[in-house]
Amino acid sequence: MRRLYERRLTTCSGGNISLLVEGDTTLITPSGLDKGRIDAEQIGIISFSGENLTPSLKPSIETEMHIRVYQNRTDIKAVVHAHPVISSSFAASEKEINTSLIAESRAVIGKPVRASYAFMGSPELATIVARAANEANTVLLTNHGVLSVGQTLLQAFDRIEVLEAAATITLLGGKRELTVAHLSELEPLEEDSLVINEELVQLITQAVLNNLKA
Repeated sequence: MRRLYERRLTTCSGGNISLLVEGDTTLITPSGLDKGRIDAEQIGIISFSGENLTPSLKPSIETEMHIRVYQNRTDIKAVVHAHPVISSSFAASEKEINTSLIAESRAVIGKPVRASYAFMGSPELATIVARAANEANTVLLTNHGVLSVGQTLLQAFDRIEVLEAAATITLLGGKRELTVAHLSELEPLEEDSLVINEELVQLITQAVLNNLKA
């Protein structure tokens, strides 16, 4: 979360990230804390049933959205929701982010999709975004922000950062798109980008859980 804030991809009060652990338990950043200074002991633990296992922390208003995404995407373990300025400007317009201008953009995020507007934190928004996340790994939330998913937090973060870069390049007027042949070469990479050692992921997850239980 601090990395998102330091990279100016969200505000101190905006955005949230989560990590799926132990089957149906989610680590998620809570509401009402400074996202630029958040520590491990300030990470909430929520079950898929919605039970707050860290009652001293106020659950994020987007908790249901994260849970619904995990339930629809059984292949992912991390969700990042943020408000990067340029990408969010596209979310608040009819224009699309062009990921066919730079090879890295297409390889890492493919083509983002758009989720229609619903009030933040609402069950309706959770349903709409979960449905959209079935179609792509990055989602523009209309008049709201962006969301990405991944097999790891690093992969989900990278997709947010690459999305913001692609949005900036699109805004600056990039027009020379990759050819159809070039795009077809990149298709296998869209699913294989940032494959992280699973043992390392488990070690990091366990370290966070141990810190929370201490």
